[in-house]
Amino acid sequence: MAENGTDCDQRRIGMTKEQHNGNFTDSSLLSERKRKDREERLNIVLWKQPLVTLQYFFLETLTKLKEWTIKLWHRRSILVSFLLTLAVLAATYYIEGTHQQYVRYMEKKFIWCAYWVGLGILSSVGLGTGLHTFLLYLGPHIASVTLAAYECNSVNFPEPPYPDQIMCPDEETTEGSISLWAIISKVRLEACMWGAGTAIGELPPYFMARAARLSGAEPDDEEYQEFEEMLEHAETAQDFASRAKLAVQNLVQKVGFFGILACASIPNPLFDLAGITCGHFLVPFWTFFGATLIGKAVIKMHIQKLFVIITFSKHIVEQMVSLIGAIPSIGPSLQKPFQEYLEAQRIKLHHKSDSGMPQGENWLSWMFEKLVIVMVCYFIVSIINSTAQSYAKRLQQKMYSEEKTK
Repeated sequence: MAENGTDCDQRRIGMTKEQHNGNFTDSSLLSERKRKDREERLNIVLWKQPLVTLQYFFLETLTKLKEWTIKLWHRRSILVSFLLTLAVLAATYYIEGTHQQYVRYMEKKFIWCAYWVGLGILSSVGLGTGLHTFLLYLGPHIASVTLAAYECNSVNFPEPPYPDQIMCPDEETTEGSISLWAIISKVRLEACMWGAGTAIGELPPYFMARAARLSGAEPDDEEYQEFEEMLEHAETAQDFASRAKLAVQNLVQKVGFFGILACASIPNPLFDLAGITCGHFLVPFWTFFGATLIGKAVIKMHIQKLFVIITFSKHIVEQMVSLIGAIPSIGPSLQKPFQEYLEAQRIKLHHKSDSGMPQGENWLSWMFEKLVIVMVCYFIVSIINSTAQSYAKRLQQKMYSEEKTK
């Protein structure tokens, strides 16, 4: 890996010299122009230039559809095989027979797993921003299962996907019979699928850096350019952030599989840098993805699950609510909605939805629903802005190529 990196560095140095000896004699003017172009792209957002942003968004969408159509046409044999497989599955799905019970079971499992994998990808990739799906979806799901398990003293709920609300089973159970391992096992599938989705979402930085290293080109990506500058000024780095990034880069580069596994197994906001590092130093794909998948979908997810389950265990929740009530002046007023919410959840666990029980709405659940809506709307807006900026970048690169041919 080090020899490949040295060869690629030599090629890049050679290309840089040729550029300086050729058309780009003034690198400062070029970097200044790229900086202005980047600032111009960042101003293409809905709240500053709504019409231009929407126009560029639709044009970039059409351009991407055209590119994907051409790629599919070049791989039409794979496409035909996929369509034939899909036709066989559709026939199996609609033809009546004894196999339908297995088909329905597989359908339910597939949709449930795809749902959580998709949320994991959204959380990791974000298309310019991150939709924090653990805080908005997986964390609350684990918390609700934990609260229900302690209230019902059982985890014999319906298999995922659950109905609109979790119901306690009719069987009699003894107090304190629920175990921590039982709750972990109950939410293992959705947690591991979410972790696998986050691992898949780490692939774009890896492929981008790998393609740039193999081609010798320098992509106009801010994170990659920051990585290049960090390598150039590695010896003079003084601030904590730069040293932390260098530590991650050195760990991944020198230790390899186990270094990537260590970075992926702990909550690490710098893991995108690990993906760029692995791509830049041409780490094999399965070494990077295998370590990332094990770290995120197995080790890290069990750590996060344990934290949420312990935090929302019955005695800890009761202690937190009592501590809220101990806050001077505003404590009792803050404590009341939490008590009402927990009591409402307990009642729902023991009554069917059609039993005539009044379904009141607590302001905590109302606030959480509105928070989810705001986060999703912000995510959609960020997708539109990022797509529009991609089209602006496409136009600027086209202008550069036209200037070179003159």
